[in-house]
Amino acid sequence: MIVFGGVMGICVVNTTPFAGQKPGTSGLRKKVTVFSQAGYLENFVQAIFNSLPADSKGSTLVVGGDGRYYNRVAIKTILKMASAHGFAKVLVGRGGILSTPAASCVIRKNAAYGGIILSASHNPGGVDGDFGIKYNISNGGPAPESITNAIYEHTESISQYYISDVADELIDLDTLGTFKIDNMLVEVVDSVADYADMLESIFDFDAIKKMIASGFSLRFDAMSAVSGPYAKRIIEDILGAPKGSVVNCEPKEDFGGLHPDPNPVNASELVAIMNSEQAPDFGAASDGDADRNMIVGKNLAVAPSDSLAILAAHAKLVPAYRDGLLGIARSMPTSTAADRVAKHLGIPCYETPTGWKFFGNLLDAGKVTLCGEESYGTGSNHIREKDGVWAVIFWLNLIAVTGKSVNQLVFEHWLQFGRNFYSRHDYEAVESAAANKLVEDLRAKLGQLVGQQFGNYTVALADDFSYTDPVDNSVSHKQGIRIIFSDGSRIVMRLSGTGTEGATLRVYLEKYEADSKKFGLDTQEALRELIEIADSIAEIKQRTNMPEPTVVT
Repeated sequence: MIVFGGVMGICVVNTTPFAGQKPGTSGLRKKVTVFSQAGYLENFVQAIFNSLPADSKGSTLVVGGDGRYYNRVAIKTILKMASAHGFAKVLVGRGGILSTPAASCVIRKNAAYGGIILSASHNPGGVDGDFGIKYNISNGGPAPESITNAIYEHTESISQYYISDVADELIDLDTLGTFKIDNMLVEVVDSVADYADMLESIFDFDAIKKMIASGFSLRFDAMSAVSGPYAKRIIEDILGAPKGSVVNCEPKEDFGGLHPDPNPVNASELVAIMNSEQAPDFGAASDGDADRNMIVGKNLAVAPSDSLAILAAHAKLVPAYRDGLLGIARSMPTSTAADRVAKHLGIPCYETPTGWKFFGNLLDAGKVTLCGEESYGTGSNHIREKDGVWAVIFWLNLIAVTGKSVNQLVFEHWLQFGRNFYSRHDYEAVESAAANKLVEDLRAKLGQLVGQQFGNYTVALADDFSYTDPVDNSVSHKQGIRIIFSDGSRIVMRLSGTGTEGATLRVYLEKYEADSKKFGLDTQEALRELIEIADSIAEIKQRTNMPEPTVVT
């Protein structure tokens, strides 16, 4: 049933609650087939609008996505619903394209009320792939729990949604400029321009240009995802890298069949090239929505935890950070390499739960400048999302200023601070009940582990991480199981909510090594005993019915 709601062109559509999964920092992620059900997307978008205060009417909204399948369809629906909600203006990226970092940039630059970002990040795309939607607030960062909880509650009780009846054919996403949907102005903006200008204000572009002009070679793999247009414009057009330095640069609805998650497994082609005799001087990759990054030297894939620590240690070499850092923040599963740098610099290092919203509070309060997480995400106070292309340009800036290669920067860092051998083992698509039971049983015996000896390791602390936010004093419980040994080595386990099938058990392993003679050890070999201890304590192989992890990074 469709009823005109008193404003010409605005329709009220009766619907029923769908009680979608509770959206977190990553928003709502489901298969495309779920989102394309009649009314499903509309229900969630209306739930977002219902959760916003009345002052959102008459304001500006930002909309864009990573270009995956269903992106354009969803954006047209959202634009029509934004008009019905009463937004005065919507900024949308040309072609519906806005990387997650660029969306944060555009929200902040234009003082927008918020933004709707369409992405399932590093998850596969295509007709049978995944789709996602999330709401970002006026600081450009992910919505806090107060809003995501409200959205979820509305999905359980929604009875109608509001939408303009303007024809989809009249919504042109490909031409720069403005048009109207009813009384709402839509401005199609250059997806890259504001973001590129922002990076040029942060880094020493002249030094990077000079380095590239001298013959420095690089390869950036955009993995047929949304970072392509950004990397091509900035690295090739502005910084002067030869054409073809950015590969897989055209965003595709199915990411060209690639899994757009920048790690040594999914970016194996890049790693193989960097391990060959024809390797360029520098390699990098980014993910589906361009908020993650992987840095690769010759025969060396840099661990994301090391990347954060190295950027922090050299931050003063970058113009925007020349006055030093206020502090560093890392997610709890991320290695403690950054902690050692913070101690050396005499600044605080905050350990937070996984989720960029926790960093957002610290950034807004002026407590930290750099932040990062183990899943190849790094960022700073320039926006309120992790930022893949920013991290790549940061590395290029360091190389240009120091004249040192990726490998030199990494090895010299280890010599000064020691090496944190670190790895993440993912057990994907585990049957949800079995995964939850594993974690539940492990929680129950944490108290018994303290003081126990496992081979060469003695348990000093075993807990389920809780975090009290130093800004608003909010408390987050059950954020991941930590088993910390007397020498500082760690095993961390948590269930991830970023997948759409079953559960993903993530096991993080860390061992600190100060002896430079052991820096060359293979990471998995250095962590072998900890891997065995983790399986022994949690019975991972038995309970997941998986003899090996799905992905090792």
